[in-house]
Amino acid sequence: MRIYADNAATTKMSKAVIDIMAECMGETYGNPSSLHSSGQRAAEVLAGARESVALTLGAEPKEITFTSGGSEADNQAIRSAAGWGKKVGKRHLISTAFEHHAVLHTLGKLEEEGFEVTLLPVHEDGIVRVEDVRAALREDTALVSVMFANNEIGTVQPIKEIGALCRENGVIFHTDAVQAAGHIRIDVKEMQIDMLSLSAHKFHGPKGVGALYVRKGVPLFAFIEGGAQERGRRAGTENVPGIVGMARALELAAANLEENGTYEGALRDALIEGLAKIPHSRLNGDREKRLPGNVNFCFEGIEGESLLLLLDAKGIEASSGSACTSGSLDPSHVLLAIGLPHEAAHGSLRLTLSSENTMEEVEYMVEEIAGVVEYLRGISPVWEELEKGERRHVIQ
Repeated sequence: MRIYADNAATTKMSKAVIDIMAECMGETYGNPSSLHSSGQRAAEVLAGARESVALTLGAEPKEITFTSGGSEADNQAIRSAAGWGKKVGKRHLISTAFEHHAVLHTLGKLEEEGFEVTLLPVHEDGIVRVEDVRAALREDTALVSVMFANNEIGTVQPIKEIGALCRENGVIFHTDAVQAAGHIRIDVKEMQIDMLSLSAHKFHGPKGVGALYVRKGVPLFAFIEGGAQERGRRAGTENVPGIVGMARALELAAANLEENGTYEGALRDALIEGLAKIPHSRLNGDREKRLPGNVNFCFEGIEGESLLLLLDAKGIEASSGSACTSGSLDPSHVLLAIGLPHEAAHGSLRLTLSSENTMEEVEYMVEEIAGVVEYLRGISPVWEELEKGERRHVIQ
């Protein structure tokens, strides 16, 4: 049995998306900026995709800019807000300690350029508190950036409430919705979101394409210089097949949102219940306020890398955190941010499911993970010390 349980890293492209992209590559090959017939056909297809993405998000087509993915969208949104802030004398930026590195690294660069950054603490349940955002706001705050759902532990944040707070105080509100888009309901107008980033490959679309929603009237500066594509907001010939694929993937995800959410949620809950029976294990993040397919556990006394390799040998493909940092031996910054000690954070496992997974696969994963954890603990000198009482358990 081969089980793919790493959908937060990337999803398998759906056949419908592959088919429409293949058709686009074969038939709509013109440059959308060209005035001839082939170019104008491509421009029409591009406009249709933009309308589709906007409709799914509750936005207007002119508020959608196509990008190469979530990281570029995050970078452009944050730097645009900072650029506006600099012009009007606002150099304070607010975010959280467990954001994706596309956000954190951008904020770090801006700190080097003279901006002041406040990273809000994240509570043990993995939820940002609205009152913490309110307390951090200042007269010179230009931006609040809080992710919609965390990429490692799957916790869903109070975006609507934070959006209302920012709108009330005249502060630009950006959310990295890369993990949320296509999986939970998003309405940018209702939630008073000013900027939102998403990436197609997280909801069964192609890699290398994403979108940035920017509310009308909110400043957006060009991040890539060159031609006048995307109404001057993003230079470079548009990836028409990729954009068409993203629009189709998002349409399908939106159409099946409730059905898939219920199904994946049932798989998730069964997986959580099974893994929670392993002694000295811990579910990371709130049990209820989390993405339908996200399960993140820590198992005391083992290393995440060893766990992943042995599970892969048994046909289970998972991760120990974000795919963007899985090459690092350092513990997850997300798990440290919610208060886990280093020794517990090292033994993390992220399992992220899709509608293609089955209950049979969940049962297999529970059985095999329990066996691998027992095996690794049996050969671990650290676990031996814990069992002898020479060390104190940090996960009860």
